[in-house]
Amino acid sequence: MKTTHLLVTAATVLVLTAGGMALAQSRPNTSNQPIGYGADSGELTNTSLALRGRAEITQGQARLRANAIEGDVADGDLTELRATGDVYYVTPTETIRGDRAVYTVSNATVVVTGDVILRQGQNVLTGSRLSYNVDTGQARIEGGGQGGRVRGVFYPEGSN
Repeated sequence: MKTTHLLVTAATVLVLTAGGMALAQSRPNTSNQPIGYGADSGELTNTSLALRGRAEITQGQARLRANAIEGDVADGDLTELRATGDVYYVTPTETIRGDRAVYTVSNATVVVTGDVILRQGQNVLTGSRLSYNVDTGQARIEGGGQGGRVRGVFYPEGSN
């Protein structure tokens, strides 16, 4: 098995595409866009990807950032990514923060767990588990902690 070692500085992030601003009505199909990556160090084999230290994966205008990201590779394509430690998933319209995340390429879904915070503009939701479809922008959050409740603050349009 051939192993390629990647030593990348934090400033070196491979971004393969950049589209226009994603609007809820005309959201681009992010999951079909090329995937770029960067980290302080990493390893790529025929079956896996491991990034350590300021690890970052980009796809279109979406970015997954964490202390470490591991992934599965099949037939030259990433099939699943697992991120741990200070996880952020950022799009032009949302920011999701949590302790761990799993991105499954086949169904274009990111599942973030731990102390989850979802921000959309000024609106904020918190819980323990969030499932987010990267193509549709649809999110489902579940409660956790004391009482297992989801909490949030929503600002009507035009409010300060």
